[in-house]
Amino acid sequence: MANGQANDQVGGHANGQWYPREWPDRIRALTAGTLTPVTPKRAATVMLLKDTGSGTGDGTHGGADAGAGGPGPAVHMLRRRASMAFAGGAYAYPGGGVDPRDDDRDIGWAGPARAWWADRLGVDEAGAQAIVCAAVRETYEEAGVLLAGPTGDSVVGDTTGADWEADRAALVERELSFAEFLDRRGLVLRSDLLGAWARWITPEFESRRYDTWFFVAALPKGQRTRNASTEADRAVWITPAEAAAGYDRGELLMMPPTIATLRGLAACGTAAEALASAPGRDMTPVLARARLVGGEIVLSWPGHDEFTRHVPTSAAPAPTSTAQAPTTPSDPTGGAPA
Repeated sequence: MANGQANDQVGGHANGQWYPREWPDRIRALTAGTLTPVTPKRAATVMLLKDTGSGTGDGTHGGADAGAGGPGPAVHMLRRRASMAFAGGAYAYPGGGVDPRDDDRDIGWAGPARAWWADRLGVDEAGAQAIVCAAVRETYEEAGVLLAGPTGDSVVGDTTGADWEADRAALVERELSFAEFLDRRGLVLRSDLLGAWARWITPEFESRRYDTWFFVAALPKGQRTRNASTEADRAVWITPAEAAAGYDRGELLMMPPTIATLRGLAACGTAAEALASAPGRDMTPVLARARLVGGEIVLSWPGHDEFTRHVPTSAAPAPTSTAQAPTTPSDPTGGAPA
């Protein structure tokens, strides 16, 4: 795996499924009743898209190029640093946990009402606002892209100035709440620029658990992505089909929710098509199940058979992988997309 994460895998799978060495022991403890699941924290992540067309995308900076060719829009992905305790070396989307202040009722809001989002996300209105705010805030914190504007039908342009960076850093350090940030800037959150795509909950046997809502959004005109995350060492624009192929070859390490959402995105020809299809997506939470069957543990994700694992009750040592960092064509515009 990229960044030496191969030792976190167990089993002989040739793909890039992230699978920590400690999972078998924790699964055995869970099935034996000696492990108490921790309560998952709410989180949000955004699959930021841009159309590639014939290769004339926005020039961006601060990261590695992704292939501009091929069908469908490109998606912005980050590679988590190998030193990260959770999913080190894995490719993911910008995202993170809900800030308790994200349900501040004073926040400027545009798009579908909170009640609509509550129904869509399966939570109450305060929770819906917090989740949507977390999605927008984390995208700004980690990718420098802000889904907000002065009015309900506009979006800010370039957000790369020193004053913007100072505010972004204050958000990251939680010195500034997202509501305060929007108020200071005279902005309203554009919830209509998001489409709810999926919901995954970290397995009960994991020590770090998240209840994560996945969203899609198109890169706003005039804005550019960059790797602003301290948790990532690489950022790319890559088509879902290319990313999925890299995973299948064992070259890109990903968690099940990431590759599953990529496979869903691969069916969309444009960013607009992905957003248009989002309201019809099933938001039933996906939660892995572990059970003892004969002399092995069967780990499965309902509705996603490709991730099923059969682990002997005495797990073998993790194999060595030859997976590498992705190799992608250069951007025809001469930029270096993040």
